[in-house]
Amino acid sequence: MTNRPYILYRSLWSALDLLFPPVCGGCGKVGSHWCMECQQRVQILNGTVCEVCGLPQDTDGICNTCRAERPHFRALRAWTIFEDPVRKALHKLKYYRNFSLGDALAAQISDFAKGLNWHADMLLPIPLGRQRMKERGYNQSAMIAKPLAMALNIEFAPQALARRKETRSQVGLSKQERHKNMLGAFHATGVSGKTILVLDDVSTTGSTLSSSAEALLSAGAKDVYALTVARALPHHGLKHV
Repeated sequence: MTNRPYILYRSLWSALDLLFPPVCGGCGKVGSHWCMECQQRVQILNGTVCEVCGLPQDTDGICNTCRAERPHFRALRAWTIFEDPVRKALHKLKYYRNFSLGDALAAQISDFAKGLNWHADMLLPIPLGRQRMKERGYNQSAMIAKPLAMALNIEFAPQALARRKETRSQVGLSKQERHKNMLGAFHATGVSGKTILVLDDVSTTGSTLSSSAEALLSAGAKDVYALTVARALPHHGLKHV
């Protein structure tokens, strides 16, 4: 089936590229928003991972951490590892208003997302708090989530999930501090009976995504899956995300 809305959306970006020659978000090369060389450098996180949290491990099954305290989402997966060139691209999208990278990254992530076979009804971005939204003016995760929802042909519903309270930045917090910081952070509406896919740019411990999943399930969601562009692995340290 032809996905006309998504084709038109991508065509709009292509038309803008004729007026404003794009620069690669990963390496700075002129000619495309996400060049072929950077695409080929992406390390897809598709090896043996925990069935729940998606962290790489040596054997199949559920990791010890998830067995001890299972997150509220059914499964979390990340497209790639939080390293360059993706790290640079996300930084430019998040802090330098390079909105075109949302479309460029979503186009490459879509095949990975389809391969998960999660069959979600709605795709929701992790929302920013009011103060952060006021300062930044946009939600970088939504810039990826909208074209990704179009590519997957599912409903994009950013209004279904909201911040209930202002939280501290997760940067520099330990796993325990992140978990405490996100307790009761979200409120959800309009998701009853739906299978939800919630998207964030980067995950480290999964605390933010687990808290959002808890709110969605409390609001009647049938099931919740979580997807991120990148995953910061333990050797990266929490202070660099």
